[in-house]
Amino acid sequence: MPNSVLQSHSTLLLSVPLSCQTGGKKVIFLLSLLHLPSAQSIISPFSHFSSFSFPLSLSNSLPPSVPLPHHFSPSRSPSPVSKFIEVDNREMKEKNHWHKPVTIIISVIGVMAIVALVTVAVLQNRPLSQKYKYGIVMDAGSSHTALYIYAWPAEKDNNTGRVEQTHSCKVKGPGISSYASNPSKAGESLRVCMQEAKQLVPANHHSETPVYLGATAGMRLLNLEDSSASDKVFQAVEGALQKFPFSFQGARILSGQEEGAFGWVTVNYLDDRLKQGLETKGALDLGGASTQISFVSDTFDGSESPDNNVNFRLYGNDYNLYTHSFLCYGKDQALRMTLAQQTLSGPGSILDPCFHPGYTDTKNYSVLYDSPCVSKMKHQNATATFTHKGGGDFLQCQDVIKRIFNFKHCKYNQCSFNGIFQPFLQGQYGAFSAYYFVMDFLNLTDTSIPLEDVKEKLKRYCATPWSELTQQHGNLKYLAEYCFSGTYIVTLLTEGYNFTSQTYPTIKYIKKIKGSDAGWTLGYMLNLTNMIPAEAPDTPPLPHAGYVSIVTIMAILLFILFIVSLRPLWPRCSKQPHII
Repeated sequence: MPNSVLQSHSTLLLSVPLSCQTGGKKVIFLLSLLHLPSAQSIISPFSHFSSFSFPLSLSNSLPPSVPLPHHFSPSRSPSPVSKFIEVDNREMKEKNHWHKPVTIIISVIGVMAIVALVTVAVLQNRPLSQKYKYGIVMDAGSSHTALYIYAWPAEKDNNTGRVEQTHSCKVKGPGISSYASNPSKAGESLRVCMQEAKQLVPANHHSETPVYLGATAGMRLLNLEDSSASDKVFQAVEGALQKFPFSFQGARILSGQEEGAFGWVTVNYLDDRLKQGLETKGALDLGGASTQISFVSDTFDGSESPDNNVNFRLYGNDYNLYTHSFLCYGKDQALRMTLAQQTLSGPGSILDPCFHPGYTDTKNYSVLYDSPCVSKMKHQNATATFTHKGGGDFLQCQDVIKRIFNFKHCKYNQCSFNGIFQPFLQGQYGAFSAYYFVMDFLNLTDTSIPLEDVKEKLKRYCATPWSELTQQHGNLKYLAEYCFSGTYIVTLLTEGYNFTSQTYPTIKYIKKIKGSDAGWTLGYMLNLTNMIPAEAPDTPPLPHAGYVSIVTIMAILLFILFIVSLRPLWPRCSKQPHII
């Protein structure tokens, strides 16, 4: 083409063909048009060409705005090059298997199968909406009654579902054993808390929610003193509870051994020690009428004192638990016994070192001795009342308290007190119930404080004048008794259970563990509902997220392998620009 012709046109056709190998033949495709403002510098290397030919089919597809030189007349017969393009293009379409409907259908089906596989994996193993079951336990203690509501995942009965406390309600008034003379009031006292439970537990779960009432040392003492009165109290309680729409499972007295063992289960269950097979914690429980100590010791197999042995198999692990309950050694009954020790001769007044200086009160002998724990100690010629005065001396208070323990008789290798066998202390301990409430009031729950410092703080507190305490705290319930209760706890732990300055820090005063109250009630319900399996439950090898991830990755790999398997059908292309 002459340069004059090229210069007269501002637009030049530029084709960038793809030289593709498919089925052993080369195919040329026209990819684009390039509009150039000046083509002189580009065309000069190709100036030795005298003419161009352009196939009719391609020129007809050009936009109208693109002028064609007269050399590109559509009427001109196709050149050999244009015939080659048309023929090879047609052969390419015939040989390229990607254009076959069967290949397209297979590809679509493969993709759909992979998508379906991943979708099923996700939906089949996604977490279900949580549904719960409920249980109610009433702790009928000597000084008060408390109601606890527990909930756990419905699909995990007798498995790994965690039971959690959702609500607690303290019944107004004293413990049910105090209603021996008027049993009907024992049942009426429970009504308010049961109404709360009725509102909090979903109505559709009422009929399947079990209600248990367990009575402890207060009712044990009443049963010893007057079994007929004890039966009437239970009849009144059962009648009141059966009026509610729950599944009432009965009311009964727990043995001291059960109370101690279930307290140990509660502490270690909430701490996840049973499920994980970790070293367990001991349990120290202090109530109003009894105290319990329970722990696992490597030196105890149950043979030396079978009465203090409880065997558990939980989550596939065996536990030989030492447990003992000391009836009459709860803080309230222990106070009765110390007062009885000081009034053996029936005096008209006593100076009690366990009460603050300036404290004075008139007490009735008949009320003091109205308990099986002290009834045999009453002096026959005692007056009706006596004046109770405070001395405020910690060391003397310890001496008075020690008199209610018997450390002289022991037929075993070692004992705690009153001739009761106790193995060597081992591990950590959780101290709850009155242990916590007393030491919390005294600001002594931190057991990292040396034991001697604890005693020194108690010494100063007991010496505080009564008038100063009442001015600071007002008419607080149990205020007069905290000196005695704190001294009793330290004496019981050190002189009774043999904790020393070195082992005292192993105790932790606790009220709750992960939102649930420490005590025997949860362990009791876990036992009755079989929520703790004897054997460790089977668990899936992978969590849900890991399972879905692996399935997704495998599906992607299968898709890639499928694409790679079709590689012989892929067109192999290389770009080589040509100007036409």
